[in-house]
Amino acid sequence: MFSSPSLYLAIALAPLLGAVLAGLFGTGFLGRQVGRRTSHMITIALVAFSAVGSVLVLVDVLNGLRYDGTVYTWMMLGQAKLEIGFLIDPLSALMMVVVTSVSLMVHIYTIGYMSEDPGYQRFFSYISLFTFSMLMLVMANNMVQLFFGWEAVGLVSYLLIGFWYTKPTAIFANMKAFLVNRVGDFGFVLGIGLLFAYAGTMHYGDIFKQADDLAKNTLPGTDWMLLTVACICLFIGAMGKSAQVPLHAWLPDSMEGPTPISALIHAATMVTAGIFMVARFSPLFELSDVALSMIIIIGAIGALFLGILGIIQNDIKRVVAYSTLSQLGYMTVALGASAYSVAIFHLMTHAFFKALLFLGAGSVIIGMHHDQDIRNMGGLRKYMPITWITFLIGTLALVGTPFFSGFYSKEHIIEAAAASTVWGSTFAQYAVLIGVFVTSLYSFRVYFLVFHGKERFDTSGGHGDAAHAGHAAHGHDAHADDHGHHGGVPHESPWVVTLPLVLLAIPSVVAGAWLCDALLFGGYFKDTIVVLAQHPAMATIAKTWHGWLAYGLHAFVTVPFWLMVAGAVVAWYCYLINPKVPAAIQSKLKFINCVLENKYFFDWFYEQVIARGSRLLGKGLWQTADRGLIDGLLVNGSAKVIGAIAAVTRRLQTGFIYHYAFAMIIGLMAAITYIIFGTK
Repeated sequence: MFSSPSLYLAIALAPLLGAVLAGLFGTGFLGRQVGRRTSHMITIALVAFSAVGSVLVLVDVLNGLRYDGTVYTWMMLGQAKLEIGFLIDPLSALMMVVVTSVSLMVHIYTIGYMSEDPGYQRFFSYISLFTFSMLMLVMANNMVQLFFGWEAVGLVSYLLIGFWYTKPTAIFANMKAFLVNRVGDFGFVLGIGLLFAYAGTMHYGDIFKQADDLAKNTLPGTDWMLLTVACICLFIGAMGKSAQVPLHAWLPDSMEGPTPISALIHAATMVTAGIFMVARFSPLFELSDVALSMIIIIGAIGALFLGILGIIQNDIKRVVAYSTLSQLGYMTVALGASAYSVAIFHLMTHAFFKALLFLGAGSVIIGMHHDQDIRNMGGLRKYMPITWITFLIGTLALVGTPFFSGFYSKEHIIEAAAASTVWGSTFAQYAVLIGVFVTSLYSFRVYFLVFHGKERFDTSGGHGDAAHAGHAAHGHDAHADDHGHHGGVPHESPWVVTLPLVLLAIPSVVAGAWLCDALLFGGYFKDTIVVLAQHPAMATIAKTWHGWLAYGLHAFVTVPFWLMVAGAVVAWYCYLINPKVPAAIQSKLKFINCVLENKYFFDWFYEQVIARGSRLLGKGLWQTADRGLIDGLLVNGSAKVIGAIAAVTRRLQTGFIYHYAFAMIIGLMAAITYIIFGTK
């Protein structure tokens, strides 16, 4: 056994130490003793330590280790303890490996990508701080620590999205992410508060032991089942963090941050925190079919309709961002179908191939001299061979090509939706099926436009003023706004950029076949995730499992495979063979294109209705309540009343002794009169 509480603490705190050293002593806050080279060496070494430690912990968990212990008792509320503690089980161990391994790749990649950025040390400090926050979240054994990690990753995400804080679009994007997540976090706090109020504890294990008793309670004053309300509130938190409809609008705009954080936060780790949380609370969600129905419907909407938006995007990072929204919808569908292990499996495979695609997009941006418009690319395969082959591997994994990692996880989500019995599962089944075609279409559209076809570097900026303005509105992932592509020959990225691509490509190919049997049907999650008999999805799909090879071969005669092929063929024809087709379709379907260009008008609603309404309400409250009632009536009004009283009493204060003696005599006479006549 390698594990011990000291090792768990060291795994969590090592990235924090790196963040402190690089942040305090490398940015000028407490001096500049830590230079650029030293900052990345320290942070990478400490994250590597956490990654190796996480692998050792996973090995121990596979050998039967389970740990649930307290590190520090923060305070006592009556008999309830608020603690910092670790829960080491199959779910947390797997998440630790995913978080630290992807983070390590991103740290290495950042050396090349951010090499010329003046905020180099600050960036390394932020991503190490994020790694610490995410580890605290997934290793928590209680809701206090879960909430701490939950809010900490949101804070660091805010800092990283607005990393280039001189860009107005970056400031708008990080504020938007912060505010939208506050909506979800409000529901999350309510869910935690309800569970604490009725269970009397913050500890996972103690709450889960009371699950059956909690299910018998109703919310006071209603006939709503308490557990249903608590689970829905918890899921609202997941909707914000994991970008589910309608709290998804922040994620595409978050592409204003540097590409490495797009891979780390918005593909592999932070946005999957909500998926992890629902899986962790499976003993509670299993007791509420209403909550599961809500989850599967919202997931299905995201999987299909948010994926469609990826088809019309021209910014390479935004296409991958909408792909992330769609894949998060797939994971959420699996949660709603009670296939929690499938959701976590897709979370893991998605972390690798989506991080690969984001980092591959960053490599393309470097090679194209910081031009992100896929209309200005083409034929990059011969200029960037390593980026090309790794991006192709990520694309094949994303679309669910048989034997690639994404195939095994996505295919089982489709089967779980078909086998689910909760209300809304039929809609989810068709949504994820159609989503296969949509995913293939937008994925191969990007692949063909970037790496194949005519070289369009010499036409950079040749799309007209309107197109140029639209492109500029998306923002460039560049170190300065004027770093456009001006006709230079594309080039392959340095080895510190391509090495993480190669390392991420390996699990993107083999992780699915290698781990599918163990994670889904080998009992890996048997004592971690609870699935009740009335939710038969996992039991149903287990009957069709005969090993990774047979499953992959069988895929060639299934509907999802041919939908994937159809999407690839349509993309090939429309963007390589006959590029006039997309323009013709767009001209024929102007209304639909308008709806898609405006992203279903979610942003318009938030900005014009919610934000403007809030400003008007605030202005009204300021003028009426603050200025009129509080300042005008209560503060200034009371001052005027006191002033009037003082003006009257001031006339009685003459300074003559005989006036005061006369007043005393009158008062004494009045008192005597009251005593004599008033008491009779």
